[in-house]
Amino acid sequence: MLRELGPLLSYMRRYRWGYLWGTLACIATNVAAVQGPQILRKVVDELERGVSRERIVFLACIFVGIYLIKGVFLYAQRWILIGISREIEFDLRNDLFRQLERQDANFYQKYRTGDVMARMTNDLNAVRMLLGPALMYSANTIFFTVGALYFLLRISPWLTLVAWAPMPLASILVQYFGRKIHDRFEKIQESFSEISSQAQENYSGARLVRAFGREQSQMSLFEKLNRQYITRAQGLVQLMGMLWPTLEFILGIAMIITLLVGGHEVIAHRISPGDFVAFNTYMILLIWPIIAVGWVVNLFQRGTASIARIDELLRAKPGIDDSAADPAIPADAVLRGEIEFCHLNFSYGDTPVLRDISLKIPAGSSLAIVGPTGSGKTTLVNLISRLYEAPEGALLIDGRPIRKYPLEVLRRNMGIVPQETFLFSETIRENLAFGVPSTSTEELLEAAEAAHIRREFEEFPQRFETTVGERGMTLSGGQKQRLAIARALLRRPVILALDDALASVDTYTEERILGGLRNYSATATTILISHRVSTVRNADQIAVLDRGRIVEVGRHDELLALDGYYASLYQKQQLEEELTVAG
Repeated sequence: MLRELGPLLSYMRRYRWGYLWGTLACIATNVAAVQGPQILRKVVDELERGVSRERIVFLACIFVGIYLIKGVFLYAQRWILIGISREIEFDLRNDLFRQLERQDANFYQKYRTGDVMARMTNDLNAVRMLLGPALMYSANTIFFTVGALYFLLRISPWLTLVAWAPMPLASILVQYFGRKIHDRFEKIQESFSEISSQAQENYSGARLVRAFGREQSQMSLFEKLNRQYITRAQGLVQLMGMLWPTLEFILGIAMIITLLVGGHEVIAHRISPGDFVAFNTYMILLIWPIIAVGWVVNLFQRGTASIARIDELLRAKPGIDDSAADPAIPADAVLRGEIEFCHLNFSYGDTPVLRDISLKIPAGSSLAIVGPTGSGKTTLVNLISRLYEAPEGALLIDGRPIRKYPLEVLRRNMGIVPQETFLFSETIRENLAFGVPSTSTEELLEAAEAAHIRREFEEFPQRFETTVGERGMTLSGGQKQRLAIARALLRRPVILALDDALASVDTYTEERILGGLRNYSATATTILISHRVSTVRNADQIAVLDRGRIVEVGRHDELLALDGYYASLYQKQQLEEELTVAG
C-alpha cells in the first residue's frame, strides 16, 4: 500500500500529528465498540442466574456510556481524518496549478486542456476519497476486527475457527476484484478526460461550430464518447455489484455456522448463553466492516489509479526553466533591451522553422518583421520571451545569453501582444491591469489613450467596470486588440513585441495607435510583426523572412530599392488602396 501511496507520502507527512491523533481516536472508538457485546454477555448470564433491577439499570447505564464514548471518538476521528484529506486535496490542487503554470508551450501540445481539467477535478476527488474515507474505514475495520477476534477467541477458539473458515475465500475475492476495479477505473478516467476535452473545445469554439453548422456532428461525437464512458462505468458497477453480494453471502455462511455450532456448544454447556449472545453480536457487528472492505477496495483502486495520473503531471519537468540562470542577476534587474540573434536555427520537432538567423536590434530601436504566412515571424518573438527555447548561445539580450536571465526577470521586462488576443471573463479594468495589478487609474487611462481605446471604453454604460464576457466576446476584434496593446504598454516594458496586433483595426486607427506607441514607449526596444507596409514603414529596421531565412533587411527606402519581396508587397498594397479609393 505504501508503494501506491508513495507520491503522496510527502503530503501525508505534513499532517503526521493529525494522523496520529486521528488514529488514537480510531483506536478509542473501537475499544469502546468491542466492549458493548461484553456488557450484553454479563446481562444475559446474570439474568439467567437471577439479578436485581438495580444491577440491570447499572449495566444499562454502562452500556449507554460506552456508546456515548464511542460516538464522541467517532466524531473526532471523522473530523480529523476527513479534514486531513481535504487539506491534502487543497495542497495537491495548489501544487498542480503551480506546476501547470510553470510548464512551457510543448506541455500543452502533449496534454489537452480537458484532460488536465479532468485530472484536477475527478482524479483529485478520487485521491481525497482514498486519503479520507478509505483510510478511515480501513483503520476501523482492522482495529475492530482485531479487538473482536480477541474476545471471540476468549469465548471459544473452536467456534471462532469454524465461524471464520470462509473468510480466506473473502480475501481471495477482494484481491481478484481489486485488480479488475483498478484496470476498469483507469479506462473510465481516460474516457472522462476525452469527454472533458471534447466539451471544452466545443465550448471554446461555440461560434465556429455554429458558423459551420456542425452542431449535429459534434453532438453525435460527444454522444459516442459519452456512451463509451457510460459503458465502462457500467462495467465497474457490474463488478462492484458482484463483489458486495458475494461478500454478504460468505458472511451469511459464517453466521449460519455460528448459529449451528454455537447452539450446539451452548447445549453441551461448553459456553454460556451470554457467551453465545456476545459471540453472535460480534459476528453481526463484523458484517459491516467486512462488507465495507469491498467499498474500501473500490475507493483504494480508484485512488491509486488517480494518483498515477496526478503524479504524471507533478513529475512533468518544464522544458524551460531557470537551471542555467545567473544567480547574480537581481530579481528587480532592468534590462537595456539590446537583442542579438547569432546564426540561430530552430525546429519544431523535425520541422525546421528558422534557419541561420543573424540580426542585431539595438536597445531602444524598432524592428519590423514581414514575410509570408509560415515564415517564422511569430516563432522569432516567442524565442525572445522564451516561450520556446532557443539553442544555447544563439540569442543574446544585452550581450548575455538569454538563458542566463531568470524567467521572472526576462518576462517582467517584456510586453507581448500575441496574434490571438486572450481576455479573461472579468472587467475591462481587470484585464488592462492584469500585468500590473497595483496600477493607478491615471496610468491605466494613459495606456488606454496610447492604444486609442480610452474614449470607446468610457462610452460604455459601466465604463472600465464593464465585464467583457468569455474571451472578451462583448468586444469587437479591434477593441480586443487595442485592449491587449494597452495591457502590454501598462507594464512600461523594456522590450515591446506586437505580433500582428493591428490586423483588426483600420489604417486611420492604426496610424493613431502607432503614434501613441512612439510617444508612450519611446525608449523601448519595439518589435512589430505585420503584413501591412503602413505599419512597418517607419521602423528603424525591417527584416523580411521567407521560409525561415532573412532574405532582406534594411529601412523602408532601402528595401524598396532592392525591388524584392518587400517592394512587391508595397506595390500590391498601394494598388489595393488605389482600387479601394476608386471604388
